[in-house]
Amino acid sequence: MSGWYFHHLLTAAIALVAAFAWWKGAWPERFGASLNLLVACLFLVLQATMSQERLAPGLLTIDGVLGVGLLVLAIRYTSLWLGAAMLLQAAQFSLHAFYYVTAKSFDQLFAVVNNVVSWGILLAIVSGTCATWIQTRRAAAKATAP
Repeated sequence: MSGWYFHHLLTAAIALVAAFAWWKGAWPERFGASLNLLVACLFLVLQATMSQERLAPGLLTIDGVLGVGLLVLAIRYTSLWLGAAMLLQAAQFSLHAFYYVTAKSFDQLFAVVNNVVSWGILLAIVSGTCATWIQTRRAAAKATAP
């Protein structure tokens, strides 16, 4: 699969995960998924409007926005998926910082690590949404039981 198709598949997955979180998730999942979607949209805008040399500070900024947003969620709502998403976002920030500080151009290693981390964050959000969905169903079943 070519990188172009994989990039669009990831973008579509981010939008679908956000829709799933809004459909079945609670406030933390909705906010986390929406923030992830916002960051993905900002990344697409930066990528379309900036050269690679000027892209790195923008990447660090939007990584920081997502990291701080996840941190706020983790402080308010402690859950396993938030911890996983925060650790993965820290890895993403470190990856972008490393390439920016060393002035390396983006290569295959960057693409692989970036995509693995992005898919991991999506998996964390989906797992948190599924856990909330299951808890909601159990609570509703318990409330209607005689």
